[in-house]
Amino acid sequence: MKQKYDVTGMTCSACSAHVEKAARAIPGVRDVTVNLLTNSMVIESDTQIANSAVIEAVSAAGYGAIPVGETNVQKREKTPQGKIQQQLEEMKMRLFISAVFLIPLMYVSMGHMVGLPQFGFLIGYENSITFAMVQFLLTLPVVYVNRKYYQVGFKTLFHGAPNMDSLIAIGSSAALVYGVFAIMRMGYGLGTGDRALVERYHMDLYFESAAMILTLITLGKYLETKSKGKTGQAIARLMDLAPKTATVERDGVERTIPVEQLMIGDIVLVKPGQNVPADGVIVEGSTSVDEAAITGESIPIEKTAGSTVLSATLNKTGFFKFRATKVGDDTTLAQIIRLVEDASASKAPIAKLADRIAGIFVPVVISIAVLAAIFWLLMGQTAEFSISVGIAVLVVSCPCALGLATPVAIMVGTGKGAENGILIKSGEALQTAHNIQEVVLDKTGTITEGKPVVTDVFPLAELSQTDFLSAAASIEGRSEHPLAQAIVEYAKGKNIAQLPVSEFKANFGRGVSAFVEGELWYAGNEKMMREQKVTLSENAVSTLERLSEEGKTPLLFASEQKGLIGIIAVADTIKPTSKEAISMLEKMGVAVTMLTGDNQKTAAAIQRQLGIQRIIAEVLPQEKEQQIARLQKDGKIVAMVGDGINDAPALARADVGIAIGAGTDVAIESADIVLMKNDLRDVATAIRLSKAVIRNIKENLFWAFFYNSIGIPLAAGLLYPLFQVKLNPMFAAAAMSLSSVCVVSNALRLRRFKVMYSTQTPGAVQNIKEEDFMKTVTLQIEGMMCPHCVAHVTQALTKIPGVDAQVSLENKEAVCTLTQDVSVQQLTDAVTEAGYSVTEVK
Repeated sequence: MKQKYDVTGMTCSACSAHVEKAARAIPGVRDVTVNLLTNSMVIESDTQIANSAVIEAVSAAGYGAIPVGETNVQKREKTPQGKIQQQLEEMKMRLFISAVFLIPLMYVSMGHMVGLPQFGFLIGYENSITFAMVQFLLTLPVVYVNRKYYQVGFKTLFHGAPNMDSLIAIGSSAALVYGVFAIMRMGYGLGTGDRALVERYHMDLYFESAAMILTLITLGKYLETKSKGKTGQAIARLMDLAPKTATVERDGVERTIPVEQLMIGDIVLVKPGQNVPADGVIVEGSTSVDEAAITGESIPIEKTAGSTVLSATLNKTGFFKFRATKVGDDTTLAQIIRLVEDASASKAPIAKLADRIAGIFVPVVISIAVLAAIFWLLMGQTAEFSISVGIAVLVVSCPCALGLATPVAIMVGTGKGAENGILIKSGEALQTAHNIQEVVLDKTGTITEGKPVVTDVFPLAELSQTDFLSAAASIEGRSEHPLAQAIVEYAKGKNIAQLPVSEFKANFGRGVSAFVEGELWYAGNEKMMREQKVTLSENAVSTLERLSEEGKTPLLFASEQKGLIGIIAVADTIKPTSKEAISMLEKMGVAVTMLTGDNQKTAAAIQRQLGIQRIIAEVLPQEKEQQIARLQKDGKIVAMVGDGINDAPALARADVGIAIGAGTDVAIESADIVLMKNDLRDVATAIRLSKAVIRNIKENLFWAFFYNSIGIPLAAGLLYPLFQVKLNPMFAAAAMSLSSVCVVSNALRLRRFKVMYSTQTPGAVQNIKEEDFMKTVTLQIEGMMCPHCVAHVTQALTKIPGVDAQVSLENKEAVCTLTQDVSVQQLTDAVTEAGYSVTEVK
């Protein structure tokens, strides 16, 4: 079972590592996930862990823990987005007050250096104490409004788990203490007439450094939090779609109630332009519903009585009533929000590297700062110089960027997936997906539509097609078999009326018989026809063979008087997007296998139509999981895509289980990724999204490590003996803050991720129309770093006939002029094969 907590006091990856370590030590805890971005913690255990035990353990580590309940889409204040907004307001006030006092402080302490006029009572040897005290008094408000750094920093330090706040607290405190020490020394100098002593300390007060460090850190935190607020916008937009009230019909009376009071079974009224307040089934009326917010599908879906509607979708045209089947936290919207938030809170395996380093990073930094200060003292430098070096090391090495590198990318990535109808349940699934080598596809409901439809009608006697279908639908109208229902639906769609039927009989495994207008008819398979002594002509036999080879199921119809009347072929038709989806996967270098319980002949027919590399047919439900295990034993990273109950074991066994959203709850529960649009092309999109997120995380980690590997030696004075270069504590604070902002900003680039297929015409690749020739297509390209990259992209694009490309490294784009019929997919594939990725097409 899972228990969720809000954690207070965390500011860096070292904090999350200490909280996680403290929670893991609680007896009975199986796993712990701490998210720095959302300041949350999820504890997994076999039995309920007492909240008091968790709170006590986290408090002992120097932090706070508050139990939280399930997410309610109506309670906006509980969301990470709401908390971030509250933090922003608080930081804005702290930043404003800090700036108000920092500006006069900097004027007093450094104005004379640039020739600004000074107050007379602050000038001169005799006013040195006044000069220092004014700075000290201006510094105190800045220290007070930013006291959180000291409260948390020293608390965690004394608990033996120092964090980023500890570095800030120690660094700024050292500057303050040294300033007070300087005031005392100047007082002594004035008392003893030692002018040299007063002048020495007069310009080495460091109050402005302490105030500047606190202000710059707060500015960085404000910008970082503001950027982090954008990461959860996908969830926020979903929440905003949930209506606050619903109109229900109770006891024959219409009334408007808060949506929280909706009950299962309520009849809910929805007018044009309103959002649906719950999941349910339409009982009256027809309309078109925009489901883009939930499934990502851009085209409104036609709905009539019996159709299902989902919460937060938009009623476009007609008025309808529906019976609520899921309300509150059980609705599809609430489940999506819960899945995305859980995924955002989870850790990808790549994050473990950062966590391990963060756990020992801060103590190491403190040691480096102390050793650097001692080293320069021993080298004969002044105490001011040595303390300045120590403070700079402490401030520049705050591991904020390290802690944010992974969670911000995961949150943006999972949010972007949800926008496009792809629900990724965990950070681990998100990371594993980028390494998928083979995708195994279930046939029924995944590659195909999942229900049989009539594909061919062959009247073989003198009956017209209408008369033949009328008789066939009349016989099959009494049967409950899915194939029979397909024929009835087909006839109904053509407005063909059924005839009176009597003495209906079902012959299990063979077919049915009945009297139609006084004549005995038979409907069934070839075995039934032979048992009833119905002669099959060579033409009929060849037709049956051809239909079987095409993967279709032929149903034969005969009458006692006329013999064979005709053949109707029924098949589970292939989805219009399946062929394109398989082609997209293969172009990405992912092998595709179809796994089905159907016979070899039907499977081979599907294989020929779609060009699938490999098929495994006649597999029993319990054997599907074994087939996945067999592929994994060969060393492959396997994704399984399915929609049925019988797919659940295989979905759970696969490295990444992908469930079609229209499938069963069991399959969706067993899967790691859910495709809400029921579109197989989203398998390729999910893999592309995974690759983009992992690439972004690696970039973030690289720059976080690179920043510290450069910043710490520079702050420690490594270049000072050769170049007289030393990092000032104020610049160190600015650099630290900017590093965190850069990491978050880099992660926000994932918001530009787009699907690479047409959402308007299923199965169609986006093509440049004939009238668009000689016009331009602009590709936004990610990954270009130097002129060599530009040359590679230019060469890849201009190899395509009819393409002239101008590639810009500065704008990260390629402007393609087309003189022939070239598709966007061809342009995208060329860039991808060159080792780069297209993020947007204009």
